Amino acid sequence: RVKQMEVDSGKDKNGKLPSDLEHKRTRVKVGILAPSDAATYESYGMFNSMGYDNSINLQSFKDGFQVINVKDDKENNELSFDMVGIDAPLANAFRRIMISEVPTMAIEKVYIVNNTGVIQDEVLAHRLGLVPVIANPSDFEFPGTEDSATNSICFTIDIKCTKNPKASNDAPAKLKYINGEVMSDHLIFKPAGEEQEELASRSPIRVQPGILLAKLRHNQEIKLEARCVKGLGKDHAKFSPVATATYRLLPEITISEKQPILGAEAADLVKLCPMKVFDIEDIGKGKQKAVVANPRECSMCRECIRDPRFADRVTLARVKNHFIFSVESTGAVAPKDIVLQAIQVLKDKCLVIDEELARKVV
Repeated sequence: RVKQMEVDSGKDKNGKLPSDLEHKRTRVKVGILAPSDAATYESYGMFNSMGYDNSINLQSFKDGFQVINVKDDKENNELSFDMVGIDAPLANAFRRIMISEVPTMAIEKVYIVNNTGVIQDEVLAHRLGLVPVIANPSDFEFPGTEDSATNSICFTIDIKCTKNPKASNDAPAKLKYINGEVMSDHLIFKPAGEEQEELASRSPIRVQPGILLAKLRHNQEIKLEARCVKGLGKDHAKFSPVATATYRLLPEITISEKQPILGAEAADLVKLCPMKVFDIEDIGKGKQKAVVANPRECSMCRECIRDPRFADRVTLARVKNHFIFSVESTGAVAPKDIVLQAIQVLKDKCLVIDEELARKVV
């Protein structure tokens, strides 16, 4: 009689949740109109009556946490990877640290000696501030009361536009003028003493090339000195090392086994999906069925379930504890280094909390 009551209450002999409740706990269901079951169940005693322990356990976290599918595209300064076994608050904290708490070098002060171009001094200074400076921030200190070789880098521009004597009057501006475009490549590093010369010899100190700063015409010139300092993205966006740092939950698409999608319907389903998530598989005897081939590519556009034929046969969901991160660097710091430094910052924050808790408990 007691065992019968346990079954009726949804208990499992092994202390597991019923499959439908486990799905609600671990998946976000995506419907035609809106997602459902998006909340995370944080309360440790929420499933006590079912014999399931929902409390946070450090050992189970260690056992379940993984970083997989790491892809480092160095040519495009992009890094993607999967973090498995964490909750949204921790994933978002990690993302925000990458954006705002990993230090970089950026132009802070601009001393303009001469600017006869059409772009105003303050606009030019603003554009210079957003140019990624490629230098190792760990080699420098945060700015103090005075600039020095240990806390700043100096770049100079000295450029004058002249007419190209070999170009015709109706030639395009790029051919008609010499130095008609002031690019970030024109920023020349000016080392302050032997210490910075040594740093530059180990790792070149430069700016991201190919960025247009201003346009000049005949006899116009720009002469200036720009000083870079170390800073954080939370103080100013120019110090943020990432162009984008995003995450999304892993898509999970299933096709009903009881109601498989066959023949012409399978071909229609493949055509419906713009992300090519589905494919057709031969099952013998001249028959074909639809299968899920590229679930990671799913953008949850829901075109497949808007068709009444597939609404009850295709299920769209996202895994709540599986995050696909994408990090694109500005070029100032390699994306891999951004991730590693963000992990260290997050670790330091946890240590501070741990020390404070230990002090107050004592």
